[in-house]
Amino acid sequence: MNKNDLDAAWVESQLRDAQWQTSSESSGGTNCVQVAFLDRGIVALRDSKNPGQAPHLFTDAEYDAFIGGIVRGELRRG
Repeated sequence: MNKNDLDAAWVESQLRDAQWQTSSESSGGTNCVQVAFLDRGIVALRDSKNPGQAPHLFTDAEYDAFIGGIVRGELRRG
């Protein structure tokens, strides 16, 4: 699946109906990243403070690599 080939109307429909999840560790869901698992193996991430901004879209493989990098500490500053 190449996420760049997704039909814009399909993406809009998916995001409109998305079930956004917030970490149980967040401060009331107002200052965190939210995730939604869309059809076709697409994952959307957005900032809970700015839900109207276009979310970042990942394939399942890209999302798994992203989360793996976080878990392994690869995404820390210097």
